[in-house]
Amino acid sequence: MDDVVGVLTAQIEARFGMGIDHLKAAVAASPTANSDATDIVKWHGMLLESQATLDRAEEALVAALESQPSEVDDPTMELAHRVNTAVAVRDGRAMVVRWLLDPNAVGKHGLAARMLSRFGQRQGPAVPTSPASRPAIAPQPGRSLAR
Repeated sequence: MDDVVGVLTAQIEARFGMGIDHLKAAVAASPTANSDATDIVKWHGMLLESQATLDRAEEALVAALESQPSEVDDPTMELAHRVNTAVAVRDGRAMVVRWLLDPNAVGKHGLAARMLSRFGQRQGPAVPTSPASRPAIAPQPGRSLAR
């Protein structure tokens, strides 16, 4: 495992006092029991996916570089850009996991945190899901809506 993923996995295991596989099983069995655990498991899974994507991109780049003559061609440069993008995605997800692990992180206290917690508790859909009681009447060109 990459150092970033390994360090964060160890921090998750230390915080919850169990191995990551056991934590994932516990969250799967009861996803609403602990929202912190659910969020961390979700983002840890996304982190693992991005690390796997990065590993594949790096392997493709190394293979291309080994077969190159002295100059790097455009397809190989594209592979290098793909590696850079994969690193950025992996690092962004790692930052989210770090933020979720830190109980004193910026944004977890104060007005913004209270508003976010209320937003997460919303009951029902954000937009109406049933048709309007009366269909709207589109105006005809040259005619007024008033009758």
